[in-house]
Amino acid sequence: MDNILEKIFSPETYALLGQWSLSFCKNAIVAIIVYFIGSWIIRRIAKLITKMLKRSNVDPTLYSFLTSIVNVVLWFALIIVIISILGIETSSFIALFASAGVAIGMALSGTLQNFAGGVMVLLFKPYKVGDFIEAQGYAGTVKAIQIFNTIIRTNDNQIIIVPNGSLSTGSMKNYSAEPYRRVDLDFQFAYGTDFEDVKRAISEIQQRNPMIIQGPVSDSPVVAAPWIGLTKLGDSGVVATTRQWCKGTDYWTVAGYMNETVYQELKAKGFMFPYNRLDVNIVK
Repeated sequence: MDNILEKIFSPETYALLGQWSLSFCKNAIVAIIVYFIGSWIIRRIAKLITKMLKRSNVDPTLYSFLTSIVNVVLWFALIIVIISILGIETSSFIALFASAGVAIGMALSGTLQNFAGGVMVLLFKPYKVGDFIEAQGYAGTVKAIQIFNTIIRTNDNQIIIVPNGSLSTGSMKNYSAEPYRRVDLDFQFAYGTDFEDVKRAISEIQQRNPMIIQGPVSDSPVVAAPWIGLTKLGDSGVVATTRQWCKGTDYWTVAGYMNETVYQELKAKGFMFPYNRLDVNIVK
């Protein structure tokens, strides 16, 4: 016992303890300096990233999340550097955080997929708030784009919440992406009807509506004048197809106008709109 105490309180032990204390104090001072410098650099990087994202017109929801992620990663790297400066083994810490990250990633795989989808939607903007889209079996106006979900309001005022993961990887129609839309409608007339008279009457209806574009426009190469053609010989009559261009916001108004006006005016002029009929012959 006396030998152990003598070794503990020996001059060599005091010398080693003094050397270790001096080395630790030096490392602690260096770690404190690195902490202040690193924290200043992290703040500068976060501000720089925020400015860059704002200049690129990225959605505020996205750049706030990206800035938070960058902050977390940089602070984690700074903590590892400080621990290493203090002389503590960092491999166990890194392995622990890596294991925790894998476990969290597996538990939140669906949520992380929606998060990645939200980042893609907010970054590449396949649609924006106010657009009328159709996706995942739902159609409506985009009310809000969140980092995990997109909120859609249907025409009958229902709120649909669609995960961004499915929106970023699945098919989607954006009816508001282009300023003009084409209204395609079919009208069926009885056999024996003079198609030139039908064509003339429908053309007059198309020309009367100011919302229907009467010719090509400079800002769209696909917009054309109204078109009428006989496209099918149906079971009960001939089918006349009409194609007319209008602004995207006028689509349903033009469609309703054409259906209602063609039916009323052509019926008043004596044109017959056939319907399916079944003849039953009874054989004695």
